[in-house]
Amino acid sequence: MKTKYSLNEIFMIALFGIGCWGCSGTSNGGGSGGGSSSGGATGGGGATAAGGQTNSGGSTDSGGATGAGGAAGAGGSTVPATKLPCDVLADDGGPCVAAHSTVRLLSSTYSGPLYQVRVGGSSSGTGGATTDIEAGADGFADGAAQTTACGSSACTISIIYDQSGKGNHLTHAPAGGNKVSPDLEANAKALPVTISGHSVFGVHNVVGVGYRNNAATGTATGDNAQTAYMVAAVTTNGAAAYNGGCCFDYGNAETNSRDNGEGTMEAVYFGTCTTWNEGGGAGPWVMGDLENGLWAGNYTPYGPNGSVPTTWKFVMGMVKGDAAGKNHWTIKVGNAQAGGLAMPFDGPRPSSRYNPMRLEGAIILGTGGDNSNGGKGDFFEGVMTANYSSNSADDAIQANIVYVYGQ
Repeated sequence: MKTKYSLNEIFMIALFGIGCWGCSGTSNGGGSGGGSSSGGATGGGGATAAGGQTNSGGSTDSGGATGAGGAAGAGGSTVPATKLPCDVLADDGGPCVAAHSTVRLLSSTYSGPLYQVRVGGSSSGTGGATTDIEAGADGFADGAAQTTACGSSACTISIIYDQSGKGNHLTHAPAGGNKVSPDLEANAKALPVTISGHSVFGVHNVVGVGYRNNAATGTATGDNAQTAYMVAAVTTNGAAAYNGGCCFDYGNAETNSRDNGEGTMEAVYFGTCTTWNEGGGAGPWVMGDLENGLWAGNYTPYGPNGSVPTTWKFVMGMVKGDAAGKNHWTIKVGNAQAGGLAMPFDGPRPSSRYNPMRLEGAIILGTGGDNSNGGKGDFFEGVMTANYSSNSADDAIQANIVYVYGQ
């Protein structure tokens, strides 16, 4: 196990070292009334990264993810862009309860491996030899160690370790109500990517692949608050990294891998599924999977939550549910390589079926709550808290993501 360094040391070192089951289901209808949209949160004076990189405020991505001009600015946060997401959230009063990435450290206090690969075994999760892949002193995954371990053999991602300290690790999903056999592990070699000059690997979630933890601890339950975000690919090698299948999600789901009704999920979704609801344009959209409904807002079609530009390489999608009894939730969207977060939805739940929420606290990646695994997507990182994060914390997280993925 490699020695880990403090957050400042990590970045000073870096600086000076310088598919399918279709999207199918029955719509339950939208709630009346609309939540207000900010039309793009514009930050004032972007956060400045150590080493002189400045994410300048006011830089607008045209045709962006909201109805009014897209994601603008780098947010008004004064937190250094080098501060890692879980450190930001801990300072905000809602520490990470789950943090997963095959790319990098998300917490300066975490000292374990990022993920594990299975070499020479089956993608069904059996056989072979396993090797943990750790982060180097610069905070990024040791992609060379994976390349050496996998060699020319079949190689899958067998565990994505939780960096929150809660032990909420992800392994391939068990059978569920929709797909009644377990899901497969992702091909560990399928998504090589260069991020901040580091050769690392993402999670290539093709149809049939999915990860889950039905016994997670510390995650939000009932009508209580939570925040979840993920960074996913919009395009990979010039092609769409998403599809219209159900459901490429990351977030909170049922603990029995069954559809337990509206309000038993709250997960970030990315794709073009239109069976239940949709946003503006043709998609893709960041939406909230609240069970029996992918929601772009609180009615459908919800035009202010417009299509994520396909000129973006990576998208940061966030879904937040407010404290018990508030009947309030939020969607935020940003280009993971430039600018700040837009807030295309901020308002009440879609209908009384989702108020109060009935979260169960499992964690999913790449599937729906009932193990619907027809969704396609490329995942790089995601975090969950049991708290409704502040706008300033959201802006600081986005500044850090841009600092990492924008180089």
